[in-house]
Amino acid sequence: MAEYRSIRTGRHCAFLLHAHLVFVTKYRHNVFADRHLDRCEEIMRNVCADFETELVEFNGETNHVHLLVNFPPKVAVSKLVNSLKGVSSRRLRQEFPDLVQHYYRANKLWAGSYFAGSVGDAPISMLHQYIKQQNQPL
Repeated sequence: MAEYRSIRTGRHCAFLLHAHLVFVTKYRHNVFADRHLDRCEEIMRNVCADFETELVEFNGETNHVHLLVNFPPKVAVSKLVNSLKGVSSRRLRQEFPDLVQHYYRANKLWAGSYFAGSVGDAPISMLHQYIKQQNQPL
C-alpha cells in the first residue's frame, strides 16, 4: 500500500485524489513529435503547480496525451482541465509555428472534449505503468 504514503493534508482534511485525463488534438491530427510532448509536459507541470496539484505521470502520442494528476478537493477538475488545455494550446502554438498549419481555421490545438476518470479501485502504480507505456510499440 505504497499509495497511502502519499496522502496529502489540507487545513481541514486528508486526501488522496487522482484523475486520469486524456486530451485529444483537434481533428485528431497527428502533430506531436517528442519535442512537442516534452514542452507540453513542462507547461502542464507549471499549470498543475499553480493549482496546487501534482502531475504524477505524463505521456502521449502524436495525437493525444495522458495525464495522471493528484489534486486537492478544493480544485474543480473542469477548471484544471480548462487551464491545462488553454495554456498549453496557446504556448505550444506560439513556440512551435509548425503546429499552426494544422489549425489555421479553428486556432485551437485541442478538441473541445476530454476524458476524465477518477482513479479509485485501480492501484495508482498500475495506472502509472499504463500511461508510461502509451507511446511504446506493441
